[in-house]
Amino acid sequence: MALVNANQTSKEERSNKLIHKSAKLFKRAAMTALALSAITFGSAYANDDSELKTVYHVYMGKEYYGSVTDKAAVEKAIESKLDAEEEKYESIELELAQNVSFIPEQVFRTTAANEAVIEQLTESVEAKAKAVSISVGGKPSVLVKSQQEAELTLKKLKLKFVSEEELKELEEGTPDSNEDSKLLSVKLSEEAKFEETKAAPDEILSADEAVDFLLKGTLEEKKYKVQEGDVLGSIAQKHNLTSGKLLELNPGMKEDSLLQIDQEINVTVYKPLVHVTVEREQSAVEAIAYEKEVIEDSSMNKGDIKVKQEGQDGEKAITYRTKEENGVQVNRTVTEENVTKEPVKYIVIKGTKVTPSRGSGSFVWPTNGGYVSSKVGQRWGHMHKGIDIARPNNLTIKAIDNGTVVSAGWDSGGYGNKVVIDHNNGYRSVYAHLSSISVSAGQTVSAGSSIGVMGQTGQSTGVHLHLEVYKNGSLVNPLSLY
Repeated sequence: MALVNANQTSKEERSNKLIHKSAKLFKRAAMTALALSAITFGSAYANDDSELKTVYHVYMGKEYYGSVTDKAAVEKAIESKLDAEEEKYESIELELAQNVSFIPEQVFRTTAANEAVIEQLTESVEAKAKAVSISVGGKPSVLVKSQQEAELTLKKLKLKFVSEEELKELEEGTPDSNEDSKLLSVKLSEEAKFEETKAAPDEILSADEAVDFLLKGTLEEKKYKVQEGDVLGSIAQKHNLTSGKLLELNPGMKEDSLLQIDQEINVTVYKPLVHVTVEREQSAVEAIAYEKEVIEDSSMNKGDIKVKQEGQDGEKAITYRTKEENGVQVNRTVTEENVTKEPVKYIVIKGTKVTPSRGSGSFVWPTNGGYVSSKVGQRWGHMHKGIDIARPNNLTIKAIDNGTVVSAGWDSGGYGNKVVIDHNNGYRSVYAHLSSISVSAGQTVSAGSSIGVMGQTGQSTGVHLHLEVYKNGSLVNPLSLY
C-alpha cells in the first residue's frame, strides 16, 4: 500500500510540474507576443501576387536590423534567448527590455538574410525582469522580485531585532503582561515605499540579501590579510579607521591580541541605509545599597572595631522605557520606581583611644623611601619570609606601628642585629640586618619612631632592611598592609 501511495504522489508531483511549466510557457508566449508586435502595411506590388514574396523588416525599438523571410524563426530565437537567461535565475520571469517589431513587405526579389539578422538581434536582446524597488527615506535602495518579497524584506528587517513571537503579539495587540520585557513598537526610522519597475535580473536580491544590504550598505565585506610587521594601529591607519573602530568590526579581537601572518581582518565600515527602531518597556528588581555609619568610641582602643548592626541591601521595582536603533540602545528612562524593601544600615563602632603600646592598625612605611628588592616567597630554594627594602633616602629604620619592643640585639640565625616589636593587637613585626639598634627590650615605641639604622649584618648580600610581619602567629605579606 505504501508503494502505491508513493507512486501516486510521484505522479501528482510530475503532473503539477507539467501544469506549472505549461502555465509559465503560456504566460511567456503572451508576453513575447506583446513584445514582438507586427506592423502591417499594404503591398507596394499588387499586379501579380503569384510572383510576390513576403519579407519582414525587423526593428528593436527604433533600431533596424534587416529583413527576414521567416518571422517565426526570429521569434523562436528570441524566446530561446529569454529561456536561457531565465534558467540562470530562480523563480524570476523575464521579458524583453525593448519591443521587437516586424514590418511586412511583398517583393518580387528578396535580399533577406535570416541567419545574420537572427544572430545580430539575439546578441543585442536584453532581458529585463519585473521588480519592486524599495525606497528608504525617498531614495531607491534595493530591488526585489515582487511586492510580496518587499513586504517580507521589511518583516525580516524587524525580526533581526525582535523575536517572531514578540512581533506577532505586537501586531495582534496581545503582549504577555507577565514578561519582564514588553515590546511597545518596532518600526523603520525612515519611511519605506514600494514601486514597480523593471531591472536586470542580476540586480534583484532575495529578501535575506536585501535585509543584509539595507543594514550594512554592502553585500561584500572587505578583508585584509595581516602582513609581517603589521600592528592594529597600522592596519587601522591603512584603511582610514581608528583602532577602536577596527576592534568593533572584529568581535573577539583585543588591543593586545597577537596577530598572525595571513590572518584575515574585517575592515568594512558599515553604513546602514535603514535604521530599525525598537521601543520596549522593561521591569526589573534592583538592589538598594545599604549605608554605612561609623560611631567613634573613646573607651575602645584605636584600631579596634565592633559591628553594632549588620547591613542589608534593600530592593526596588523599576520600570524602564528603552529605545534601540539597529540593536544598540540609544535611550533609557525610568518611568516608575517603587521601594519594595528598605535597606538596613551597617553600623560599626570604632575605637579612638590611643594607647602608646598598642598598635592602631594603620601602618607606616619602615624606611624613608627605597624600593622592594625582594618579596615574600621561594628564593634560592628556601622560603623568604619577609620583604627586603633597599636604597632609601636615608638609613633610619622606623617602627611600623605603636607597640612594645620584645627583643633588640644580635640574632645567631643569620638575621644579624634584629628588633622584634609586639603591637599588642595581634600583630608582631621583625626588623633584621640593622647596623645599629636604638631601642631595648620592654621599651614602648610609637609608629614612625626610630628603632635603628639600616645595615648588612648577619647573612646579607648588601645594605637593606629585612621586614617580617605576623598576625596571631601566622606570617603575613607586609605589602598587604599598605
